[in-house]
Formats: sequence, structure tokens, C-alpha cells
Amino acid sequence: MSKPNLFPFPQFAFHADTIERAAHLRGDANALAARERQTNARALIVCRDALLLRQNAGEVTFSPQEARALGGDGPVFLGLRGEMPWFAYALGEEAAAKLLAGGQFIAADVRALALEGVVPIADLSAVAVAKSITQWHLRHRFCANCGNPTTVAMAGWRRDCQACNAMHFPRTDPVVIMLVSDGERCLLGRQSRFPEHMWSCLAGFAEPGETVEDAVRREVHEEAGIRCGAVRYFASQPWPYASSLMIGCIAEALTTEIVVDHAELEDARWFSREETHALIARQHPKGLIAPHPFAIAHHIMVHWMNGA
Repeated sequence: MSKPNLFPFPQFAFHADTIERAAHLRGDANALAARERQTNARALIVCRDALLLRQNAGEVTFSPQEARALGGDGPVFLGLRGEMPWFAYALGEEAAAKLLAGGQFIAADVRALALEGVVPIADLSAVAVAKSITQWHLRHRFCANCGNPTTVAMAGWRRDCQACNAMHFPRTDPVVIMLVSDGERCLLGRQSRFPEHMWSCLAGFAEPGETVEDAVRREVHEEAGIRCGAVRYFASQPWPYASSLMIGCIAEALTTEIVVDHAELEDARWFSREETHALIARQHPKGLIAPHPFAIAHHIMVHWMNGA
């Protein structure tokens, strides 16, 4: 693959939802079967934790008939783009191993495909839904209430237990991601799993019974020892790894002394607006960088750097 083109990336990934979900069709098996037979119907095939595509081809969609012939389980009805139906299928491990060993297909990381332009920005939302929902099915084949096998219902948007009548629905995990500012500086952190020299916003999962604002304050204090006051919402980003919703915020710092929890962070420090600009432009004298515009963290940093 060629070197990714960082700029311009007009918005963070998975944000532009160009497909109408058409939830009213999910319970109509006959209507969905007819939609699946349409000549313009498109299918995404999730293979392990990636997308299946033909080797040396710049197209990640298939027809539903091709998806079934390749061993795809499903379908999950994603919705409509105009009159074009979109579906998602998942490959089991045996089918995936057979296809990948044949040399005609590859399983490619979604982020890499997006940065290369193989998946258009307008299609990334559908990809996020396909990846999240098919992975949910793989992890929820048995009833959490009684342990018996469950069956797919509502075009893939529910699993039912015939033994105890429990109905199971896909879940999304809320994650707060926040830029903390004391006025002219922002707090950024590094995790060991980050690419070399990358610094980003702090982030963490919201806990049961917790508001977004309290989750921001708790995570910042736990990870960096900083107390926060006012918290304001910026934007959100679906994140299909596995199925999270990144809730972007900007928080006011009430204290400035950093105490890093090294179980959570490798390091944390304050950056001026000028230094943040250098991170974003990838012109920092020490080679430090911000996240790619693919991620909401980049856009929160830009928003603050421009005077927020």
C-alpha cells in the first residue's frame, strides 16, 4: 500500500451515515428477501476482524449472492441508500481460512483501507455497522440468561432464546475521550500501544450509573491526577473496535500538577497551543505527532488549538 495521505481528511471516520437504516423492514422477511435479490444490492463481508476483498481489487462490496456462495453467514440488513439495499455477512473461521489460503481474497484492516481510499468516506459508516454487528453475533451465540443457544431475529438486529424467551440486542460501549485545558495549555497522554512519538487525548470507558461529565472527571483524575470542573460536549464517533461510541469532550482543569498512573499511561504532559499546532502539522522539533484525522482526537485538538 502507498503512504497514507494525511491532509485533508474532511472529517473523522465512521461519521457520515449515508444509509437509511430502514428499521421498519427488519421484521418483514419477504420484503428483505426481495431486497436481497435486487441486482443493485450490495454486501460487505466481515472476515475475522477485517473486511474481505478480492486480491488486487479496489472494491470491498459484493453481491449478496456472491457473499452466500463464499460461505458468508447472514445477512444482517444494514439499510438503504436510496433504493440500494446494503447487507452484511460474516465468515466463520473455516470458510475464512479456506478463502484466504486460496490467494484470490485478502482480509484487510478497515483503517488501512480507509486511509488508502479503498473504502470511500461515505461508506465507512456502513462498514462500522457491519463490523460491529457481525462481531456481536459471533460473541453472543448463547443466552446470557440461561446458557442455551440463541437464534438470529429481526434481520440480524436481535437474538432470541427459545428456551427462556429472552431477547438480546446489540450493545454499544460508551467511551469518553477528552481534551483537558487550563486555558492556554492542553493535557495529552501517551500509551505504550500508540505509534512511536504519538500523543493524544485521554480516554476511558464510562461506568454503569455514571454521567458523561463524571466519567470525564474520573478518568482524567485516575490517569493523570488532574481535577476537572466544567465539561462540554464536542462530538461523537462510532468506533467498531469492537463496538464503542467515542464521546468527545473538552474539560476545564482545576489543578495542574500531573500524577501519572503508569498502569494506564506511559506519560502525560501539558502542551501549549503552538506546540499542539506542531503536533497536528507533524512539524514538532522532537518528531512528536497527533493522531491521524481518521480519529476524533485529532479534531478535538484542532478545535481547541483554534481557540475553543
